[in-house]
Amino acid sequence: MIDIDRDGPVFVLRMQSGENRFNPHFVAAWNAALDEVEASSGDAALVTVGGEEKFFSNGLDLDWLTGPGAAESGIFLPTFIRLLGRIFAFPIPTVAAVNGHAFAGGGMLALAHDFRVMRADRGYFCLNEIDLRMPLAPGMAALISARLQGTVLRDVVLTGRRYGGPEAVAAGIADDAVPQAELLPRAIERAHALAAKDRHAYARLKRNLHGPAIAVLEEGRLP
Repeated sequence: MIDIDRDGPVFVLRMQSGENRFNPHFVAAWNAALDEVEASSGDAALVTVGGEEKFFSNGLDLDWLTGPGAAESGIFLPTFIRLLGRIFAFPIPTVAAVNGHAFAGGGMLALAHDFRVMRADRGYFCLNEIDLRMPLAPGMAALISARLQGTVLRDVVLTGRRYGGPEAVAAGIADDAVPQAELLPRAIERAHALAAKDRHAYARLKRNLHGPAIAVLEEGRLP
């Protein structure tokens, strides 16, 4: 479900599960990949990208959650929220190369990274829980509020507005929007520029900035 390559000190994590929807197997694959990266020593940074052109991640696996996994939702959803917290607090720089749609939990996955590079020509960032009639868990709300502010936060959460790459940059959701061919190279370039940062200091500073949000995410509490 996940492949990891290296470009020098930069780990490139490719999600290879179609729409990259989160279910227990995909969360477990993510945690195993993060274990591998975190166990490394020396300079390091992480870039995450979807393996298919159309999708970064379409969020939770709703077919599983409303079908065979319905009885497990109370156990699974906290593990997903804690995964977002792990990425948010990860002790090395992280860059999301948003190669396609990043919807709902997939948008939160992008927001959990330190930096976001989006395609300028295709794909939307959208938190569409309002249209799915789904509340935000406290950790999810804390993550979104830590990354977005003001009218952008309002519109993202309460209207389910879709943002293409250039619009996402203008709104402060993404840091850059580039053509498809430049997406992964640009994300890797950003990661290379940060890979030499001391990981212990980097982790402490993240918690200095976002300690309350990280704590709520790590709790994994449901609404």
